[in-house]
Amino acid sequence: MILVTGGTGLVGSHLLFQLLKKNETVRAIYRHEKTLKRVKHVFSYFSDDAEILFDKIEWIKADLNNIPDLQVAFKNITHVYHCAAFVSFEPDKYRLLRRINIEGTANIVNLCISHQVKKLCYVSSIAAIGHHSNPEKLIDEKTDWNPEDDNSAYAITKYGAELEVWRGTQEGLDAVIVNPGIILGAGYWHGGSSGHLFKRIYKGMSYYTNGVTGYVDVLDVADIMEQLMKSTIKNEAFILVSENLSFKSFFTTTAETLNVKSPTKEAKPWLLQIGWRLDWLNHKIFGKQRRLSKQTARSALSITKYDASKLKNALNFKFKPINESIKDVSKLYLKDL
Repeated sequence: MILVTGGTGLVGSHLLFQLLKKNETVRAIYRHEKTLKRVKHVFSYFSDDAEILFDKIEWIKADLNNIPDLQVAFKNITHVYHCAAFVSFEPDKYRLLRRINIEGTANIVNLCISHQVKKLCYVSSIAAIGHHSNPEKLIDEKTDWNPEDDNSAYAITKYGAELEVWRGTQEGLDAVIVNPGIILGAGYWHGGSSGHLFKRIYKGMSYYTNGVTGYVDVLDVADIMEQLMKSTIKNEAFILVSENLSFKSFFTTTAETLNVKSPTKEAKPWLLQIGWRLDWLNHKIFGKQRRLSKQTARSALSITKYDASKLKNALNFKFKPINESIKDVSKLYLKDL
């Protein structure tokens, strides 16, 4: 039996659909009943039998830091897809990020070992990969992580989670790690998901930046994870990026696809410098949620280009073009409106 953590999230829900379409026996972890309807909704994008497929899942209510609940979830499990994570770029959320991303992953790894799970697939992020001083040099799996960099709290905890997985491999667990770029997918239009970008662009964005980062389609991520789990590949990490695009290019293409105005003003470095400081002040004085941290402001300007050759060669995989991903997600966003 297969266990999927984070089954109600963007990657987890799309992975569940793919596994169920191939008649796999699946158990999935959830935390709140209200999130289960999102999974059904994602299923409805791709099938008229969404309810039937959903009912095939054995759902277990569990928290990543509740060992007794996890012990129940791990009964008779042979393969684990660990998709659960907390995504936040707010510096004051570090303790929560650490508890869920690092300590929670450590619990999953320990249970995989004690239950003699055959293989684990962990969903990390390109945030957990190092950077080059030369922005034109491609980043790959061998690029060193520098703990002295001004890394975001999220990046630090995803890197820490990876260390837990590698620790597990030293104790006999077979595992693979995937490091996706910004994952484009539908059904999650709020919070830290990329779907929120589509919502913001649709409602109107005035500013863009010329920073560059990697993007990948959620269906590609799910497909690759399944292929890696069924392969003989073990104890390896893979960058999952279809294309490296500037934020300006992504915003413009998405706005055109959604049939709304594209952002026309460039957010200069000095403006972002003022912006994150005002955001910090607003948080300190009025308790407002952080929207722009020092690290996210820097990321918006950074040119980080990723090389997914290792994955392409390992699986002979061809990524979905990002223009097609944007079109498909935009179409579903407009439908959900």
